Amino acid sequence: MSETPKIFVAGATGLLGGQIVRALLDQGAPVRALVRPGTSEDKKRALTTGDVELVEGDLTDPAERLAEAVGDATTVISAVQGGPEVIVDGQANLLRAAEKAGARRFIPSDFAVDLTKLDDGDNFMIDWRRQAAAARTGTSLDVVSVLNGAFYEVMTGFMELVDWEQGTVSHWGDPDQPLDLTSVADTAAYTAAVALDPAATGTLRFAGEVLSMRQFHEAVQRGSGRTLRLQHLGSADELRAEIARRAAATDNPFEYVALQYQWCMVSGKAKFDNLDNARYPQVKPQSLTDFVRATAPAR
Repeated sequence: MSETPKIFVAGATGLLGGQIVRALLDQGAPVRALVRPGTSEDKKRALTTGDVELVEGDLTDPAERLAEAVGDATTVISAVQGGPEVIVDGQANLLRAAEKAGARRFIPSDFAVDLTKLDDGDNFMIDWRRQAAAARTGTSLDVVSVLNGAFYEVMTGFMELVDWEQGTVSHWGDPDQPLDLTSVADTAAYTAAVALDPAATGTLRFAGEVLSMRQFHEAVQRGSGRTLRLQHLGSADELRAEIARRAAATDNPFEYVALQYQWCMVSGKAKFDNLDNARYPQVKPQSLTDFVRATAPAR
């Protein structure tokens, strides 16, 4: 029997969850991965390399049934994504299941900027994570949160800051405001390190790099080998006003959530005060330049 404790991963077929599973396997940890009924065989096969046990289930299952899926895992990692029915209600159910199964620790799907420094209304998706955190009050489990700032993948994609066709990098706020940035793979590596560290507790904060938008622009240029124009869109206050304008014009908050994330960062409100990278020197995070070099579209 392996001496390394078994880790349960929910959201294992997602981008981050799958990387967490691989990072745990790289550390020699046995993994039990939750897959929803109807998950494609291709996604299942992608997980079944190494010491991985797949169990079918859903976060909406009765806690007793979900506890059977957790089994003898000592740590439960949630890498789920979705609306409040997943982030708030689903994770609360998973927490109850972990308690029933006798797990000792719970790592919630908090992977983001410093949500402990934000207020309700700053970002509606982070509000869900804050609600989920409030619902964990009084749990018998040791809850350990992993924060990573913004994903490189999000900053160069979803945020629409980089426009390869127009040859621009756009930004709001002070171009010299430091931002916490990390790749998905490195976030997964840090999460695996936390899961396998029996002394890890509380909220831990990691960043692959801390860069201003001016430095972000320079790194994207170096990595892509392209000259891009840095385009200032307005102050952080003007960004806040633009968010309010869009919120008043639509019933769909996803039309402005990318701007909410940007405001949390460029205002400095969600900036990490300290980093815990040194706790796990075995994790060597990738630079943004190298990430862009590997992922930028061909000219």
